[in-house]
Amino acid sequence: MSTTTAKPGTAEDVLDANGARIESVSGLGVFATLRRGIQLSPEMLDGVWITLALALLAAGGKVVVPLAVQRTIDDGILAADGPDAGRVVTLAALAAVGLVLAGVCAALVNVRLFRSTEAGLATLRTRAFRHVHDLSTLTQNTERRGALVARVTNDVDTISLFVQWGGIMLLVSVLQILVATALMAWYSPVLTVVVWVCFVPMFLFMRVGQRKVNAAYTLVRERVGAMLGAISESVVGAETVRAYGVSERTGRRISGAVEATRRAQRRSMELVAVVFSSGVFVANLVLAVVVVLGAWLGIGGALSAGEVVAFLFLVQLFTGPVQMGTEILNEMQNAVAGWRRVIAVVETPVEVTEAPDAVDLPRGPARVTLRDVRFAYSGGPDVLHGVSLDLPPRTKVAVVGQTGSGKTTIAKLVTRLMDPVDGTVELDGTDLRKVSFASLRERVVLVPQEGFLFDGTVLENAAYGLRGSAGTTTRGGPGEARAVVAGAFAELGLTDWVETLPDGLDTQVGQRGEALSAGERQLVAIARAFLAAPDLLVLDEATSAVDPAAEVRIARALDSLTAGRSTITIAHRLSTAEAADLVVVVDAGEIVETGPHAELAAAGGIYSRMHESWVSQTR
Repeated sequence: MSTTTAKPGTAEDVLDANGARIESVSGLGVFATLRRGIQLSPEMLDGVWITLALALLAAGGKVVVPLAVQRTIDDGILAADGPDAGRVVTLAALAAVGLVLAGVCAALVNVRLFRSTEAGLATLRTRAFRHVHDLSTLTQNTERRGALVARVTNDVDTISLFVQWGGIMLLVSVLQILVATALMAWYSPVLTVVVWVCFVPMFLFMRVGQRKVNAAYTLVRERVGAMLGAISESVVGAETVRAYGVSERTGRRISGAVEATRRAQRRSMELVAVVFSSGVFVANLVLAVVVVLGAWLGIGGALSAGEVVAFLFLVQLFTGPVQMGTEILNEMQNAVAGWRRVIAVVETPVEVTEAPDAVDLPRGPARVTLRDVRFAYSGGPDVLHGVSLDLPPRTKVAVVGQTGSGKTTIAKLVTRLMDPVDGTVELDGTDLRKVSFASLRERVVLVPQEGFLFDGTVLENAAYGLRGSAGTTTRGGPGEARAVVAGAFAELGLTDWVETLPDGLDTQVGQRGEALSAGERQLVAIARAFLAAPDLLVLDEATSAVDPAAEVRIARALDSLTAGRSTITIAHRLSTAEAADLVVVVDAGEIVETGPHAELAAAGGIYSRMHESWVSQTR
């Protein structure tokens, strides 16, 4: 991926952007990943010093027991004047109070960490989701939709699990190891050195093991994303799977993804088992060594009985976190793998950016001008070759051409879903790269060939076109949106159609609008565009994929929608070109003819031949 530093809007920036793809994982190391993750979720550090202080108290509270045991044995049970029951009771009471206070501090640490991490991860989800929407469809298509969704959901969940559980335990465990080491050194420097010498080889082994675990967990996150992508595709495309009888093939594909995930998970768990078992083995070895050496030192008078017992308690406090630390570090590797995948999304370059000095254009009739526009998709040849075009305001323009000629690319450039490599696309004389997104989306609206509907009601979907507070719908009751949406359907001549729906405007459209027919979905999309009231409409032939009856209704609604507006239609049917004020013929990335339908049909050129062929097929 290019690392050009060109300013947004320049040709160099566009070349870099058109080559942008969502990387599988970020290339950051473990600690760099953690730093970058915290930068993206700064709320995680809110009140961190208070949390650390409470964690220190919680860890310190755990050493109350060894101290109390040592004093109880040496000064209470084995006192010079015989057992002192009062002292034993006092020490036990003080230890109980210390443990309660430590428990309260630990609970407060949990609450504070949960609050800060949830706030931070919510910011991370929102930022990643926002960034995905800022990416072009070209870049989004470099990753499966299901896998992309998994990064914002499943991968963030792995971070949440580590930070909220592993983070707490890691914090307390590190402090507990430090406190335990200090007290062990106070009781017996010799035994303390022995304990650390036993653990040093394990720490060195863990460094190597953790690298392998990190690689294994990274592969797991990738396999999980691929599996979710394959499953989501099969669910969305269930109708096609059934229609073509490829259930068995689809099942094999999903089974392969599931099996690859299982193998990756098994490999990671095997590595985790080896690393964790090494910690258990060393901990038991240390305990055995301390028992032998402690007894020998006790016999020699270097340690009292209470100090030997207290040291054994401290060893347990030391080895417990070390053993748990191996498991925590494994969870951290899983979280880091997820973090890297989320970071890779957030750091994917945004192709189309808003200029710092972007301006708002006044509303009014829209004039579109293309000046020497050249465009090429990533890694491919030029799709448009120095295209120049001037489209007057309030003109119905039909763009026609063979498949792959470049007409759809022109529509994407006019709506600024992409930027040209060379040349400019202008709205009322202003380069689109200098127009603010808010102003551009207010003035220019794209109606795709298949209108996408969100899971909700007809009313809610149409109201997406409303601006400001008017877009708030009130299902089944009075509301500004209901009246405005109903009025829009009336102006489009669609009231009779709405009345045929089971619940009128409150009819549920289902996921992706699948409860409605293709033509009905397009009617809702047209109403949504009408409510947006743009100055320029870009239509991708809204009637090309519907039945004849729906086509008549849609055509009538489109007449109302386009009346008095500048309109650019990507025409798949030449009947659309016949009704246009101006026909633009695109061939092999160049504009070869421009003019009214009648003039071009009689000129004997490319459009004339296309029209004659179309007429002969429709007879």
